Amino acid sequence: MNPKKILSEWFIITFGTVIAASAVFFFLIPSHLAVGSISGLAIILANFIPLKISAITMGLNVALLVVGLILIGRDFGIKTIYTSVLMPVVLAILEILFPDMQSIMGDVFLDMLLYIFTVSIGLAILFNRNASSGGLDIIAKLLNKYLRMDLGKAMSLAGICTALTAALVYDAKTVLLSILGTYLNGIVLDHFIFGFNIKRRVCILSNKEADIEAFILHTLHSGATIYEPVGAYDHQIRREIITIVDKNEYIQLMNYISKTDPSAFVTVYNVNEVFYRPKNR
Repeated sequence: MNPKKILSEWFIITFGTVIAASAVFFFLIPSHLAVGSISGLAIILANFIPLKISAITMGLNVALLVVGLILIGRDFGIKTIYTSVLMPVVLAILEILFPDMQSIMGDVFLDMLLYIFTVSIGLAILFNRNASSGGLDIIAKLLNKYLRMDLGKAMSLAGICTALTAALVYDAKTVLLSILGTYLNGIVLDHFIFGFNIKRRVCILSNKEADIEAFILHTLHSGATIYEPVGAYDHQIRREIITIVDKNEYIQLMNYISKTDPSAFVTVYNVNEVFYRPKNR
């Protein structure tokens, strides 16, 4: 990787970390919710330990960072060393700049929603760069690597334990909001990580196979694979077109099929990732 790409990589990681830290400071801390993050746990511990939340976050991150370095690998560890330190540093800076920060929305539920939306953007940026903001994200990455669990679900599982710690300090409403926020955070995080990358695998059986194939190749400029399945009912050999398209291409393709051959048999599957070498157009 050349120096320009390296700088770009670290700038993006820094940007994602700042977004996540800002979400914690401006929305999570004022609401006193322990929503699925190490900072949420730090908010609870701040009631028992006479330290600022940024300092507690740093201590917890370092402890979990050791685990991440051992079990996840050096590349992930190097990036997470940086973000695990940067996260509480950004929090400390914000604590100095805004020493008496209060709820922006004046409503715990709205603060929770804004936190979930904002922090998910930051975490999605980091996860897509094989990094983490530290803390519970390290546990989520471990679950993703060794148990093949979706990152959003792994974050939810790790965060539920954190949310339950709110019962040590706050009332039942705060605990329930913390648990709800943790669950929603996992769903939104999955959306930001995978939702914009979803493609569709379209399988087409049609009497207008040649026309549809030409449309895919020359209008959509996409690829296609032809199979010859055998029908179980009549044992006749047919030609099936299989192609993978994005959202806009999918709409164009389905509109074309509905006009060209309304009786075509089409099945569609969601595809989260595609690895290939693009052909020159």
